[in-house]
Amino acid sequence: MLWLGGDVADAAVIALFLYRRLWRYFPVFLLYVVWVLVGDAGGAIVFRSDHSGYATWYLTATVIDSILLFGVLVELAWSILRPVRASLSRRALIPVVGFVLAIGAAIWPFTALPGLAGASQERNLIAHLQQTVSIVQIIFFLALIACSQLLSIGWRDRELQIASGLGFFSFVGIATAILEMHGTSWVRYAHLFRIEIGANICTLAYLAVCFAQKEAKRREFTPEMQHILLAVAGAAHATRSALTDSRAGRPRKNDRR
Repeated sequence: MLWLGGDVADAAVIALFLYRRLWRYFPVFLLYVVWVLVGDAGGAIVFRSDHSGYATWYLTATVIDSILLFGVLVELAWSILRPVRASLSRRALIPVVGFVLAIGAAIWPFTALPGLAGASQERNLIAHLQQTVSIVQIIFFLALIACSQLLSIGWRDRELQIASGLGFFSFVGIATAILEMHGTSWVRYAHLFRIEIGANICTLAYLAVCFAQKEAKRREFTPEMQHILLAVAGAAHATRSALTDSRAGRPRKNDRR
């Protein structure tokens, strides 16, 4: 019943997302929510038809989840830059992608939890990947809160609404993972799994309430933040131009004699 409730909440979020035409600004997030709905249905079918293949399915689904969630974070970061995007080139998206991936790579070695009791190597890999993505989402959310004044965003902005929903679910996921570390029976694991599904329903309900309301008009960045972003963009452009000039002036291999 909880799983079905999550699917209903997921479908409601998709409907509101389409109604508000938010797919124009957050297509990756829409793809992620649709994937969660389709993935839940696929997982239920695999679980009922082939228990032995469910672990492989779950690992594949976790990898897809992780890729899409990293894409959502990049999309949110790029959307936050809307007030100054007219002053930035399309190539400015590359450092944003690199920054999010760098955070994930830096966190990866520190998120390996001790082996779960009786769990396979495949299950431990799933847990490692989930914890890495969860911590990156939490860091992203906390960074938005800390920089909300400079970025001129509030709780009525879609970026912070989506980030806070993902951050809350990540907090719950990490808490349940820590509890699983201490050796759990099947009954206790089932209770923890219900908590995760309940947290997912709460997150989707929160997003549904947010998307049911009109978005506040986006405010401009503070002058200090505009100066910082333009300075960073200018430095990146100068570095790229210098590298291009140096490569253009480099003699070809056939001409080196």
